[in-house]
Amino acid sequence: MNSAPGNILELKACGINFGGLTAVSALEVAIGRRDLLGMIGPNGAGKTTVFNMITGVYQPTKGSVLFDGRNIVGLKPYQIAGLGIGRTFQNIRLFPSLTVYENIQVSLVKTLRHGFSHSTLQLPRFHEEERAVRASIVELLEIFNLTHVMNERATSLPYGDQRRTEIVRALATKPQLLLLDEPAAGMNATEKVELMRLIRLVKERFDIAILLIEHDMKVVMGICERIIVLDYGIKIAEGPPEAIRNNLSVIEAYLGEQAA
Repeated sequence: MNSAPGNILELKACGINFGGLTAVSALEVAIGRRDLLGMIGPNGAGKTTVFNMITGVYQPTKGSVLFDGRNIVGLKPYQIAGLGIGRTFQNIRLFPSLTVYENIQVSLVKTLRHGFSHSTLQLPRFHEEERAVRASIVELLEIFNLTHVMNERATSLPYGDQRRTEIVRALATKPQLLLLDEPAAGMNATEKVELMRLIRLVKERFDIAILLIEHDMKVVMGICERIIVLDYGIKIAEGPPEAIRNNLSVIEAYLGEQAA
């Protein structure tokens, strides 16, 4: 089964059951190589479960997940990350004992080419790669205004800075598709505005596709080109922000009276 031209990811009739409970049902999603797509829905709608199916944390019980034309169902999370899918998590998962710099450095291990002998003997190739890694990390930290805290313990930072550090760590793997799970959670209004600017910048500068889950409607409606709405694991709507805002099924299931 081949992916349609121009799509980096496709979910085809994708679903998953946990015992007798259907968490996601026959989901169809297509993401272009430069799309900025949002996914919304009430708590328990299956949004994070979709992320977990894409990244190999859960194995779909039905359907397929095509990444760049390849069915990745059955691959381990580290294999899927190696193919070019990066993600953040709903609950921040930074290494508590490591600095901001070290948290990002860990994500670059898969890109290193020098072997044990180069590291042990401190051969020139080792030093060249170390300089390249540092330059790559510093560049990302500058984009996200985190260079001044790069040597601080990551979990000692304000919540908004921790969120941005996690996004930087995902970007450091050089993904073709970036999955952001509630990136604005815990941020104040000013931080959310800056986050929206950064997400747009990341999409353009790194020429990647982005799929984000978010409860803050101002963030979703403000940056997403297209929005998917889930309810009880079923896609009930998909379209541009204005269409979603005025969709009666969405209003009833999720947005409520505030959307009227």
